[in-house]
Amino acid sequence: MIDDPLWPRADGWLASGSASPDLAVVGVPTSSASLSPSEAWRMPGAFREVLGRFSTWDSEDRVDIGGLAVTDLGDWAVDALDMHGVLEGVADLARALDGAAIHAFVGGDNAITRPLVRGLFPGHLERVGVLTLDAHHDVRSLDNGPTNGTPIRGLIEDGLPGRNVTQVGIHSFANSGDYRHYCEEQGIEVITMAAIDEVGAGWLVSTALDDLAERCDRIFVDVDMDVLDVAFAPGCPGARPGGMMPRQLAAACRAAGSHTAVVAVDFVEADPTRDPSGATTMQVVNAFLAFCSGLAQRRSS
Repeated sequence: MIDDPLWPRADGWLASGSASPDLAVVGVPTSSASLSPSEAWRMPGAFREVLGRFSTWDSEDRVDIGGLAVTDLGDWAVDALDMHGVLEGVADLARALDGAAIHAFVGGDNAITRPLVRGLFPGHLERVGVLTLDAHHDVRSLDNGPTNGTPIRGLIEDGLPGRNVTQVGIHSFANSGDYRHYCEEQGIEVITMAAIDEVGAGWLVSTALDDLAERCDRIFVDVDMDVLDVAFAPGCPGARPGGMMPRQLAAACRAAGSHTAVVAVDFVEADPTRDPSGATTMQVVNAFLAFCSGLAQRRSS
């Protein structure tokens, strides 16, 4: 690519290495707990390779994320761990992070969400909120271990109140009635694609975060890329027809980044080997940059 000083690229921004970052990015390369065969552990590397195709300028909101202080903490050495090792190892690594920055984690499969929340907020889950952008409830039984289908049920069993969980983007024929009933019994708020189509993803996420912030001090946002319609995310094993459009996901991520209660986000469940075109990896990058745009607006307000 031709170097143009008037067209700053997102990879150069990520590599800038601020000593006092507003945002710290971490790769979590593991997919050993995936229910479907997956090489989502490769996404952190693919993510960094594709960043150079994007600029730092958000034209629609007139925001340059290049002004956001950032550091790349690299990839955690978790690719060789089994699902039980991931549960403990990722939590230990998250617990050691500096709490001053907002953290963005690039997975990896959705099994990382539970240990990330456990590690970032040890012993204080009663005041923690979790908002998921996901096609699935992720409340499968733990009988087969802490898989990528269990992070929300696992967190509830860890002590996270169900009413502190809001799920956005749930759509038809991607779940079961039994698991929906479990969510209702636990007090989990479920916002379906029908509601998003009616009133908009950005407004819904902002409103949901405001509601969570009334009873939660800090909020973790889990962005499962299979919330996208499969037409836009062929590299997501769990993606189905009827999901979000890329612009809806970007609006949701901007809203998450701009909210003052959000302290961490993950981007999970995309396998770059399933999509040789690279389109799914670009969706991950676009969602991440939209979150960063929201964060930059938060920092400047």
